[in-house]
Amino acid sequence: MTRTSPEPPAPAAAPVSPGPSSGPAPVRRRPHRAWSVAAATFLTLIGAAGFASLPGLLIDPLHAEFHWSRGTIGLAVSVNLALYGLTAPFAAALMDRFGIRRVVAAALTVIAVGAGLTVFMTASWQLVLCWGVLVGLGSGSMALAFAATVTNRWFTARRGLVTGILTAAGASGQLVFLPLLSMIVERHSWRPAAVTVALAALAVVPLVWLLLRDHPADVGTTPYGSAEFVPKPPPQRGAARRALAALSSAARTAPFWLLSGTFAICGATTNGLVKTHFVPAAHDHGMPMTAAASLLAVIGVFDIAGTIGSGWLTDRFDTRRLLAVYYALRGISLLFLPFLLSATVHPPMVFFIVFYGLDWVATVPPTLALCRAHYGDDSAIVFGWVLAAHQVGAALIAYLGGLARDALGTYDPVWYASGALCAVAALMALVLRGRSAAVAA
Repeated sequence: MTRTSPEPPAPAAAPVSPGPSSGPAPVRRRPHRAWSVAAATFLTLIGAAGFASLPGLLIDPLHAEFHWSRGTIGLAVSVNLALYGLTAPFAAALMDRFGIRRVVAAALTVIAVGAGLTVFMTASWQLVLCWGVLVGLGSGSMALAFAATVTNRWFTARRGLVTGILTAAGASGQLVFLPLLSMIVERHSWRPAAVTVALAALAVVPLVWLLLRDHPADVGTTPYGSAEFVPKPPPQRGAARRALAALSSAARTAPFWLLSGTFAICGATTNGLVKTHFVPAAHDHGMPMTAAASLLAVIGVFDIAGTIGSGWLTDRFDTRRLLAVYYALRGISLLFLPFLLSATVHPPMVFFIVFYGLDWVATVPPTLALCRAHYGDDSAIVFGWVLAAHQVGAALIAYLGGLARDALGTYDPVWYASGALCAVAALMALVLRGRSAAVAA
């Protein structure tokens, strides 16, 4: 019997010396999807800000062409500002029912229609209908309640900072559109400027539809800063009923009325007064419209820094004291403004513009943080009602400021009264009690 010797074992493979690329591949962490949604919201608000930049530029051209009084034109602006605020809480509830994308896309379309139709108007009631009602309803659905809804759904950390960034979007839009629109009004009349606003609003609609998402669950992720997956809640029916129920509940609490009162004064001293009447007031002193509009645009530059900085501070400090400081400084600056207006831009005026710009809407992040602290899941809707007070205050001053100019021939008493109102707002902020410390974000 022949014996077969076993085959020798195969030689072991020679060890491979590790090269420079061996080892685990570095993990590249993609930015959280919440930041892309915030970026899309920011760009959307910038594109929509064009319609908010135009009313102050229309007062003198419409007065010259149609011989309408400044009070009549101010009435249309007042309706716009009031509906901007009164629509906001219902829009926040509609976003819970139909989704952010649908509501915002529809709102931008309404803005475009309203702004576009103004070029055909021949009577003052048409200005109230187009610019007051249509643009007011559309802009109300694009209000800060939109930013609050996005922040509440997509972020559990850095909420104050994100709120400041999104609030600054309006200032960025003002920066982009004001010089452009003032140049168009001065060189080509107001109608091409209205068409520009309409086209800008329409141009944002595809951006909203392609980039915005209603909820983190839509893309299978968690809110930024949360380790837990949050299921998308079912559509909530009865948007009007829910908005009114949130108002009824909040109205039984003192913080709601204090926040609404301070925010009404905020609206009166920004959108109602400066944004609407600064350009014609400067023009009364001989300053060209383009120069005055450029100063408003510079306010927008510093508003970006001020609002984002306010969001950072809101994450870290007592929000009541922040509000009190903001309103006190704003009031002081308004008391000095009548002495600064002149035919030319001079250093003290530039200082006012920078100072006022840093404070312009720095009040928004702490106000929203206080709403969130006191009203929880309903905070976006409650903030919508607080924003309604903001716009009612703006509407009153936009109208009364025009009446005062017609009756007195000067805006000076309006500046002084607004400075006194800011002092009242500072005191109201300090009266707030309860959960008023900085809200962790």
